Amino acid sequence: MASEGKNYKVADIGLADQGRMKIEWAESRMPVLMALREEHAKKQSFKGARIAGCLHVTKETAVLVRTLRAAGAEVSWSGCNPLSTNDEVAAFLAADGASVYAWHGQNVEEFYWCIDRTLDFKPTLTLDDGADLIFTVHNRHKELAKTIIGGTEETTTGVHRLRAMAADGKLMYPVFAVNDSETKWDFDNVYGTGQSSLDGILRATSVLVAGKTFVVAGYGHCGRGCAMRAKGLGANVVVTEVKPTAALRATLEGFRVMPMDEAAKIGDIFITATGMKDVLVKHHFESMKDGAIVCNTGHYDCEINLVQLGGIAQAKRTIRPNNEEYMVQGKRIYVLAQGRLVNLAAAEGHPSEVMDMSFANQFNALLALHQKGPGGYPLGVHVLPAELDQQIAMLKLKTQGVGIDTLTAEQIAYATDYSAGT
Repeated sequence: MASEGKNYKVADIGLADQGRMKIEWAESRMPVLMALREEHAKKQSFKGARIAGCLHVTKETAVLVRTLRAAGAEVSWSGCNPLSTNDEVAAFLAADGASVYAWHGQNVEEFYWCIDRTLDFKPTLTLDDGADLIFTVHNRHKELAKTIIGGTEETTTGVHRLRAMAADGKLMYPVFAVNDSETKWDFDNVYGTGQSSLDGILRATSVLVAGKTFVVAGYGHCGRGCAMRAKGLGANVVVTEVKPTAALRATLEGFRVMPMDEAAKIGDIFITATGMKDVLVKHHFESMKDGAIVCNTGHYDCEINLVQLGGIAQAKRTIRPNNEEYMVQGKRIYVLAQGRLVNLAAAEGHPSEVMDMSFANQFNALLALHQKGPGGYPLGVHVLPAELDQQIAMLKLKTQGVGIDTLTAEQIAYATDYSAGT
């Protein structure tokens, strides 16, 4: 039975103490965000801001929520995936006074009910991972868009949706594509997704990765991270792609590249990281080996067509947590986390250290919108200044005790001296 209060609905408020310890651990690993908390709590930089967030309720997200609240914001939060909420973390946020509507294992109706509740206090800013909150505003609560200053978007899939929406003239307020900051996509997407996805696979299966044929569908930043980490564990990595330059990059980085129709016959473990639907479909399942493991680390669960798999399966059972066995023509196919994000549903999501930089970007993007106020940015999808990436990276290096060189005045002059030649 869920725990419900005036401003929250979570699985069990009694889990708050366990959640607090998880969050305190994350805070010890997120020095950049903690530095922002210390600075802006003194200034109350978000005073008057009402922030609605729709992002995985993990211990790292809780550090961001607490930082925004410490800086003066009112915050209302929901999860952006039915299976990604950590119930202990959600319980602590509720007990700590945050408005939160999230629990693990929601159905679709409950998922959108939670998003609707985060909008009850009429936010001035929105924060998204996948754009479901923004789409809910635009589709069911258009009147709220008039008083929303702007929003932010965390992930590649959401940015693609929003850019398409802007190109179609349908976007009603400006949005920062936090995903497109270098200190987000080149760290969170690569190293975070790679490590946490392998973590989810191992927790759900406990298999030996070494020696397995590991098929990565999509060689963007997330797929690249998965391929790197699987290779590091001794797998024989195969990449499937539709983009020639991405396929060429994978080839030159030492991976075999082939169409999925071929890879389906030889793969032991499959992970999709494309943002596209129907990456694995009926004829792929029919040609897979007995014992093949299938999972997804793209934002939505449509990359693996589970309807088609269910249609050809003679039997189905849960073999272990986050691991369902489908019997297909006498062969066993194992689907992890119901095709949802394996790194969040079967593990804990990205490590705190990389989310430190991603959420520092979220904080700075929301602050820029809040400080400029209504009309401060034109309609469209915006990117944070590149200089901010360097500031965040430098602060991260300092917390790790790493120093770097600096250019001399003469070198700076040389860099912009177009008359210098051989």
